[in-house]
This record gives sequence, structure tokens and C-alpha cells, in this order.
Amino acid sequence: MNQKQEIFISVDIETAGPIVSEHSMLTLGACLVYQPEIEFLMTLKPISDQAVDAALKISGLTLQQAQADGLAPEEAMAQFATWIANNLPENATPVFVGLNAPFDWSFVNYYFLKYLGENPFGFAALDIKALFMGATGCSWHDTRSSSIDKQLHPTLEGNHDALCDAKYQAELFRLIYQQELYHRPER
Repeated sequence: MNQKQEIFISVDIETAGPIVSEHSMLTLGACLVYQPEIEFLMTLKPISDQAVDAALKISGLTLQQAQADGLAPEEAMAQFATWIANNLPENATPVFVGLNAPFDWSFVNYYFLKYLGENPFGFAALDIKALFMGATGCSWHDTRSSSIDKQLHPTLEGNHDALCDAKYQAELFRLIYQQELYHRPER
């Protein structure tokens, strides 16, 4: 069986709230996990006027700012899909990587399916929190980024900027492997 090469892509988003289709994805940042200098960042126009003040406060974004600076969701997702395709070697498959990946992936998946009809990542994501828990045997509570940082000592930190957070997540993912916390089977 020929197994496709996997290209890990760290993705982070900032939203106007927690409910997919009711709240807007406002920014999306991504980078290749093993080449974080290959990056992508975009702002999207809101799809609704619904927002949770706490979500906007965390990111420092406003719906008005996103409306003025953002791309229409169709264009934004088309650009992201093109960026993914342009950064995949022939016969490779992209793997969505995130810290609390279920949240970020759910918005990205919704936007890809609604506006492009397909998600280049498929129907799954790789969650760094779950990977760390499996690699270390820690409790779920200890998969908070502050707890992971204490063990891995990354040089970057998360700050609720989508691209900065994507790069931070990529570093965490690499550190799990580099510090031999997780032993991959030989291929």
C-alpha cells in the first residue's frame, strides 16, 4: 500500500463567538508545521451581526473592522485552499493541526463546505491537546497551553493573533516529537 506523505498545517482562527454558522470566523492564520515561515493570514468579512463581547475582547477584533478589512468568505476560503494546494508536494495530503482543534476545525470545515463545497483537510483534525495527553499520560486539565508550556518550554507564545498562534502551535507540535515525548512507529 502506498501511503501519502502527510503535510502538517497548523491552523488557528479568531471568531465572533462559539457557534458555527451563527458567529463569524474573523481571522485565520496558518503555517506549515515544519516550515513555519511558509504562512498564511487573512481577515474575513462577518457572515452575521451576532457576536459575543468576550470573544471579541479576547482577539481585539471588531465586526466593523472585519467588515472593512476582510475578504468575502468565498474569496477567503478559495485563497486558503489555493495556499494549501500550492504547499503540498505531489501525492501529499494536508493534515489540520490545532490546539483545541475541534473548535477551530469546526469553523474552517463549515466555511470550506458552505463556500467551496469541499474541505481540503477532509473530515478530521489532529488536536495538540489530545496528542500531548497521549504522549505524556497527563490529565485533561494539564493540556492547557500554560501547562504544556511548562513542560515543553517553547520560544513562542499564544496571543490570540491567528498567525502568531498558528506558529506557536506548530512549535508545540514539533517539541512533542523533538523531546521524544511521543515515539512514532518506524515506517
